Amino acid sequence: MNRFTELREEFLSVFSGRGARILDSFLPLLFFLLIYALVSLDVALWGAIGIALVLAAYRIFQRESLVYALGGLGGVLLAAVFVYLSGSGAGFFVPGLITGAVTVLLCIISVAVNRPLVAWTSYIARRWPLKWYWHPNVLPAYNEVTIAWGVAFAVRLSLEFWYFQQGAVETLGTLRIILGWPFTITLLILSYLYGLWRLRKLSGPSVEEFKSGAPPPWQGQLRGF
Repeated sequence: MNRFTELREEFLSVFSGRGARILDSFLPLLFFLLIYALVSLDVALWGAIGIALVLAAYRIFQRESLVYALGGLGGVLLAAVFVYLSGSGAGFFVPGLITGAVTVLLCIISVAVNRPLVAWTSYIARRWPLKWYWHPNVLPAYNEVTIAWGVAFAVRLSLEFWYFQQGAVETLGTLRIILGWPFTITLLILSYLYGLWRLRKLSGPSVEEFKSGAPPPWQGQLRGF
């Protein structure tokens, strides 16, 4: 099995086939930017709210998960509040800036207490034994990837905040799209590749070896991070 196939299968297993629904949180932003550029701020807001409601209604009709649709709708409604409070279209991006700042802070704090954020996200997605992540021959890999996440998200936040201060709505929106899911997926791929390489270097047990209590030397984790 080549590495590309492995990555594809790993992503499908983590996202449980729901990766395509990221459009539910992406489309409202795209509609806002297009309508704002062509018409006006008020129409752009109502257009973004409208498309978020349509997506939520579609998920209900299809009896599918509402997680992404409600996330997109909630984000648009919160953004609308900031737009009217600030009187500027740049206010639409305030929730994203707050989320970015919180993510960077969580990365820093979680590494400081030796319980890295990336380990928690992996645990939530995969439900591997939590104690496996804290094994001394496993934990460093998750700490290092979490540090990389913190740096990457801090750079993105700095760029977005700079354009936010300039009130450059169109540029900020374009940047948000480029540094949205494409950025996140790239970061996840690099994290996966580095994480597996680092686990092999650490010579710790695989999840299955940890579960069975197998003694060292261990074969180590060959797939999944």
